[in-house]
Amino acid sequence: MHLSEGVLHSSTLLIGVVGAVLGLAIGLKKMTGDKLPLTALFSAAFFVASTIHIPVGIGSVHLILNGIAGLFLGWRVFPAFLIALTLQALMFSFGGLAVLGVNLCIMALPAVVVRLCVFPWLKANFCRQRLIVSGILSGVIGVGGAALLASCVLAFDGSNQYHDLISLLLVSHLPVFVVDSLISVGVLLTLAKMLPSAFENAE
Repeated sequence: MHLSEGVLHSSTLLIGVVGAVLGLAIGLKKMTGDKLPLTALFSAAFFVASTIHIPVGIGSVHLILNGIAGLFLGWRVFPAFLIALTLQALMFSFGGLAVLGVNLCIMALPAVVVRLCVFPWLKANFCRQRLIVSGILSGVIGVGGAALLASCVLAFDGSNQYHDLISLLLVSHLPVFVVDSLISVGVLLTLAKMLPSAFENAE
């Protein structure tokens, strides 16, 4: 889902920076010492998952796991993803520093939506059925939201210029919906069985 450097206009990049700064401010405000281990864990998971990617036009297709990260971290996905995206830009030239703010918003905002919409429902009853549904919703909302945001950014920035690329970006992420959802379900079921305290730290 990384948008490449040199594609977006400066005005779009500036909007991305403003959004990223606001998200980081909220995320850092909610960060406490006991939340750091879980935040670092999902930051590392996001880094590894999105490092293996396939270039598609001016973007890329890869696992994101932003939905499951957002379910546990909420607004703290902004500092968590910032670290991962910065390392990827510096080490592997994924995306780029100039487009870092936009890419951060594309991947982190859907994660926050998952937290706000799915976690309260899951918190009411940590039964197996709700864990499975929450995992599926995390994958669908996380990946779908990121793909939709990336498409909106390209449409806003390039009007009809990127029409074909937007369609390609959306279609190419259909398999990611499935894989991301399955992994999210597996993570939730495993944590519920082996490390239930993770759900307490997520609050």
